[in-house]
Amino acid sequence: MNTLNPYSQSFVTFAVKKNQLNKCILICLLFFSGIKGLSQSEKTPDIILTISEELASNESDPEAVAEFIERLSELSENPVILNSASESEISRLFFLSDFQIKSLIDYVHSTGKILSVFEIAGIPGFDRQSVEMMIPFITLEGSPAQKKDNVRWNNNLLANLSFKPSENDTISIGSPFKLLTKYRFRAGGFSGGLTLEKDQGEKLISGIPPLPEFLSAHISYSGSGILRKVIIGDYSARFGLGTNTNSGIRTGLSLSAPGFISSRNEIKPYTSADENNFFRGVSASFSYKYIDLALFYSKNNIDASYNDTDSSADRSVKTFLSGGIHNTNSLLAKKDAVTDEAFGINLSANYKNIRLGFTWSEDRFSLPVKTDKSSTESLFDFEGTINNVYSLSYNMLIKRTMLFGELSLNDSKKSAFVQGISLRPADRLSLNFIFRNYDAGFFSFHGKGPGTGSKSENEHGITGTFTFEAAKHLFLSGGCDIYRFEWLRYRNSGPSAGIKKEIKLKFSPKETIAFDLSYNYRMLMSDGEGTKGIPVQSETVTRHGRLSFRFLLNENITLTSRLDYNIVKPSGSRGVMLLQDLSYRFRNIPLSVWLRYCLFTTDDWESRIYCYENDLLYSFSIPALSGKGSRSYIMLKYEISKHTDLRIKFGLTSFESSHEIFEEKSEIKTQFRIWF
Repeated sequence: MNTLNPYSQSFVTFAVKKNQLNKCILICLLFFSGIKGLSQSEKTPDIILTISEELASNESDPEAVAEFIERLSELSENPVILNSASESEISRLFFLSDFQIKSLIDYVHSTGKILSVFEIAGIPGFDRQSVEMMIPFITLEGSPAQKKDNVRWNNNLLANLSFKPSENDTISIGSPFKLLTKYRFRAGGFSGGLTLEKDQGEKLISGIPPLPEFLSAHISYSGSGILRKVIIGDYSARFGLGTNTNSGIRTGLSLSAPGFISSRNEIKPYTSADENNFFRGVSASFSYKYIDLALFYSKNNIDASYNDTDSSADRSVKTFLSGGIHNTNSLLAKKDAVTDEAFGINLSANYKNIRLGFTWSEDRFSLPVKTDKSSTESLFDFEGTINNVYSLSYNMLIKRTMLFGELSLNDSKKSAFVQGISLRPADRLSLNFIFRNYDAGFFSFHGKGPGTGSKSENEHGITGTFTFEAAKHLFLSGGCDIYRFEWLRYRNSGPSAGIKKEIKLKFSPKETIAFDLSYNYRMLMSDGEGTKGIPVQSETVTRHGRLSFRFLLNENITLTSRLDYNIVKPSGSRGVMLLQDLSYRFRNIPLSVWLRYCLFTTDDWESRIYCYENDLLYSFSIPALSGKGSRSYIMLKYEISKHTDLRIKFGLTSFESSHEIFEEKSEIKTQFRIWF
C-alpha cells in the first residue's frame, strides 16, 4: 500500500479540516468557474499586484511594495500619454529603463505617432513582455498640453478601516482599528492631497497641540515652461542613482524584472504613509533648453531614540527609527524626537544622448548623533549634527548601449560609487551589469542607492541580469548578484558575503494563458549560534522554486494557481505552499469578487513563504506563512454609483498551534471611495 510523505499528509489533513470560510471559497471556485463576467478594468488590481510583486521581488523593505502599488494605481487612473514624446511624461513609467525611454522618444520623433500598442514591441529595447506590462498605464490619445488646459476639478476621496477581531491587545494605548484617509484633487496643472493615518493600537489624536497620529498634505503645480514643478508641503525626491538623495522608489536590484535601474531625476508629491522618510517644505524644478535645475528645502520631525546616559538637558540621538508605530507610551515618547532640516540642489545638463548631473545636499539635526563606540559594529557610524553629500552622475546612450554611473562623497571623505551598463546586442536579448562600492562610514540620511541592504554603506557588489525572448511567446530572464560587506554588521562579527541567483521562464501562448516557472538561490553569512570565543561564521542557503499558472477563462474570469517550495540548508528546513485565486465580476449587478484559498506547511520560521495578496486600493498585504495551516480571503467590490464604490475584505488564517489543535486569526478591511 502506498504511503504519503509528511507534506502530502499535512495537505490531506488541511483539506479535510476546512473551516466555514474555506468551504465557502472552495464552493465558489467551482461554481464561478463556469460563469462569465470579468471586465478589463476589473483585472487591473490583479495586474498591479503581479507587477508590484515582480518589481519588489528583491526588496528587503516590505514598504517598497506599498510604494509600487501606489505608483501603479496612480498611473492606472492617470495614464501616461505615450505620443507626447516628452521625457518628463514618459518617465512616469518608472519601471522602464532610460534606454527604453530614450528609444520611445526617438521613435515618436522619427516615425510619428504610435498607432497601436503592438507597434511598441518593434522599438529597440522592447519586447512583448515589457509592452504587456505597459498597457494598463498608457494611452495613445491626447497630449500633456491638453491635459493641463483641462481645468475641470477632479476629486478622489478614499477611506480605509481595518481591524483584527481575533486579537485581544491589552497593551496598546489606542484603539485596535487601523485608519487611512486620502483625498486628492487635480485641476489643470494644479493638484493637491491630504493623507491621515493611524496604525493599529495607536491613538487617533496625540501630541501638543493635539493632531492626528500622522497627517500629510501637499499642493503642487506642473507647467511646460521654464518653471516645471513647484510642491509646497510633503514631497519625495530622487536624483541620479539615489546614493545622495532618494526618498521615493527604492532601488533594489531585481534579477528578473524586465526593466533595470538607471539614473533619473524626480520630485513628486508624497502620498504614502511612511512617517519618517519624506521631505516637508518646498521644492521646485526649472528647465531651460538643455539645463535642468531642482531646489529643495525641508524641515521635518522624525522618530529617534535617546542615549540613556544623557541628562535631559544634554540629550543626544542614539539611533533613528523607521517603523512609524507608536502604540505604547515608550514608542510614543520617541515620536518626532528630532528635527531634520534638509536642503540641496540638483543641476543637470542634457546634450543629445548625454546627461551630466551634480547634486549637493545637507542635513542638520536638532540634536547631536552619538553612537556607542564600545560596539565595534558602530565604529564607522555617523556622529554629529551636520552631514553634507556631494555627487556627480551621468548617463550616456551610444547606439544600443547605455552607460550610467554616480560618485558621491560625504564630510567624512567616505564615498559611494556606482557604475552600470545596459546593452542590447540583439533584438531579443538585453544585458545589464552594475557595480557598486559603498565605503563603511558613508552616510546619507535620505540616500538609498542600488544594493541589497537598507543603507548605501559598507557594501561592495556586482550584479548581472539578462532578458531573452527565446521563442515566440517564450521569455527567459535571470541574473546573479555577488556582494561583500568589508566591515561588521548585524549578526556578523567579521567581514561577510552573500550571493543571489534567479532564473525565470515565462510562456504565454495566448493573451488568456500564462505559465511562470522560477528558481531562486540565496546564500547569506551570519555568526553561528552556540560557539565559544570568536563566533564562527556559517552559510545559510535558501532555494525557492515557484510554478504559477494564470488563465483567463472565456476572457471573463481569471483563475490563478501557484505552487511554492522552499528548502534551507544546513538546517534542512522545508516549506510548501499551494494556492488558488479567482477573480469574478457579475454580469447583471455591479459586484466584483476576489477569492483565495491557500494551504501551507513549513518546518519552522526559517522556511517561511511570503505570499502577496490582492488588497484595498493603495494598500498591500504580504503575510509570512509558517507552520502548518491555511490562508483564505474574500474581497468584494460593489459599485454604488458611477463614481462611488465600496470594498470589503475578510481574511482568515488557520494554523496548527499544537497537535491537531487549530487556531484562527481573522482580519476585516473596508474601503469607501468616491471620485468626481
